[in-house]
Amino acid sequence: MLQSLSLRTRIFLFFCLIGLGGTGLTLGALYLGWQRALESDVTNGFIFAAILCAFALIALSAGVWLLFDENVAKPIERIAADLRTRAHAGVALRMDTGRARYLGDLAPAAGALSSKLSDSTMVTADRIASETARLESEKARLTALLTEIPVATLLVNASDHIVLYDGQAAEVLASQGVPRLNAHLSDYFDAKALEKARDRMNRSGREVSITLAGHDGTQSYDARLRPMQSGGYMMLVDAAHLDLPPEAARPLTYDFDLLDQNDGALDQTPLRRLTFTVFDTETTGLLPHKDEIVQIGAVRIVNGRLVPGERMNQLVDPGRPIPPSSTKVHRVTDAMVAGQPDIAIAGKKFHTFARGSVIVAHNAPFDMAFLHRHKRRIGVEWDHPILDTVLLSAILFGASQEHTLDALCDRLAVTIPPNLRHTALGDAHATAEVLARMLPMLEAQGMHTLADVLSETKRHGRLLADLN
Repeated sequence: MLQSLSLRTRIFLFFCLIGLGGTGLTLGALYLGWQRALESDVTNGFIFAAILCAFALIALSAGVWLLFDENVAKPIERIAADLRTRAHAGVALRMDTGRARYLGDLAPAAGALSSKLSDSTMVTADRIASETARLESEKARLTALLTEIPVATLLVNASDHIVLYDGQAAEVLASQGVPRLNAHLSDYFDAKALEKARDRMNRSGREVSITLAGHDGTQSYDARLRPMQSGGYMMLVDAAHLDLPPEAARPLTYDFDLLDQNDGALDQTPLRRLTFTVFDTETTGLLPHKDEIVQIGAVRIVNGRLVPGERMNQLVDPGRPIPPSSTKVHRVTDAMVAGQPDIAIAGKKFHTFARGSVIVAHNAPFDMAFLHRHKRRIGVEWDHPILDTVLLSAILFGASQEHTLDALCDRLAVTIPPNLRHTALGDAHATAEVLARMLPMLEAQGMHTLADVLSETKRHGRLLADLN
């Protein structure tokens, strides 16, 4: 019967319950106080009635608040989060109107609006997909053409950050580290020689040739720096003498928005212009002060987009047997980690992979605790800004909701293949997709910079303490 009542009627009934209930409890307290006064004195009776009335009204208020919170406030919060998800994250899942059954026509109206917008969005998405397919076809032809030319090509902005690299350049970069968009060239090549060559190029305004030593000091590359009128420069590395594998023909990786991107304070950089390294670890157990990492998985988001191919999937030798109970969860065995790098080497590799970016994880304090414990062995400081998708979920969907990775994936239409769940790379990839959908939602709530988000997450820090 209650479900047929309008929202205004239901709210009116809450106030009736407060008014009538308060009146009834007050009269009851006065009656009991009168009875006490007959047995002792008037003062004692009035004091008893006042105390009883106060406790009764507090109990009534708490009960009404619980009813209101469960049947009105939380459902409205869920509907708002669902609408925000559909409006800004491009998610078109059916709204759960059952939880909002006491909100009258609000939930069906919100569901109808969401469905209408989703239909319109699907039509637009089909048109975009068609055009994207055509562009991908042209990109594939360009990639095939560049592969035939024995030159590795990189496009670099004025701040020496990588904007584009082709398949052959990816292999050159991979000989010094993991290829990364927006990475500084000094992560791969000798910084002093590169700076001198760039200065010569800027003074002359013409192409200059240089032999660059790799960052590891064991390899060198013949390269040319060619200035571009739009800013930045091209770096062409002679790849004819390099023994590049067939996979060097992999697609171009680029983000031309990086051409206009300058170095600046991370906390004041717009969210969409940040570079994120999203990672996850698998461990021998759940105690960061004594257990060890057995696998690190990480992916990168640049300018709000997950970059294909830029990932780290590193097994780590924990220096101890992996308990069978842990292997049952993440499927990493002693045989798999035998001969793999220890945390000193693997941690250094991850630190380099995450250089200049914001580190993101789901329940970040847990994963970061392992890395902080070994920072002296690794020889690094973990001074990156840290974001936690648990706290971002609390900001967007309310602290009372479930904030597990599986719950977030369901809420944001992210699919984790069963064979990748509880693997470091699989969970990192899922967390990255969740983050990419969250970024426009955070902006829609007025959080436009990293500082804005970090300030808001502090309000929900208790969630992580309870989780851990």
